[in-house]
Formats: sequence, C-alpha cells, structure tokens
Amino acid sequence: MKKKYNIQNSPFIVPTTDGKVIKEHFGNATDGNTEISIAHMIAPPGWSEPHQTPAFDEYTFIIKGKKNIEIEGELVEVSAGQSIKIEKNTRVRYSNPFEETCEYLAICLPAFSIDKVHRE
Repeated sequence: MKKKYNIQNSPFIVPTTDGKVIKEHFGNATDGNTEISIAHMIAPPGWSEPHQTPAFDEYTFIIKGKKNIEIEGELVEVSAGQSIKIEKNTRVRYSNPFEETCEYLAICLPAFSIDKVHRE
C-alpha cells in the first residue's frame, strides 16, 4: 500500500551568492510540485534582493527577527510571530537591513519558479 504522506528530510538547498539560505521542502525543485512551494529561509543582516513582480501569491511567516518588504512603494516591516500575504503581480522588494538574522517560512501559490518571479 502506498504511503499517503511524505516526510521531508532532505530539502533542496537553493544555491545563492548573497548569504541567504533557502531550503525548499516542497515545490518545483524538490518534488516537481507546481501547485505549492514551501521553503525555510534565513536572511542574514544586511541582505536584500532586487525588485520583483511574482506571478504567484506569497505567504510569509516570520519565525525569528524581522524583515522589510517594499510593496509597490510602501515600506512594511514584518516581525517574529507575524505573517503577511502578498498577492501575485505585486511589485515587491525584500530586505533585512537589521542587525539580527531573519528566519522565516515562505509559501508560494502556485509554486515558486524562476520564470514566474520576474526579477528586475
């Protein structure tokens, strides 16, 4: 009988050059799932990435620390214990200008893919 669950013990570690740690537990890179991606992220102090306009909804839950999200020109700070949903086709820029590392979960619907993130 086929198991109706899958415990993820070896997430896909996305190669980065900016010090950010991205461990995709489920999604395109890990198990080919195009419907949803779930990733554990660690953004070091001083980290930032370019603006993007993703073709997916992104839900973020902050576990530790805080990060800034520029959402169509408005700067929003999200802290440990808070979560945020950003609708697809919204121009955003994520950063951690703070002294503490930011640890969070990111869930994308449909799943994250490099061709859907539309980075500038």
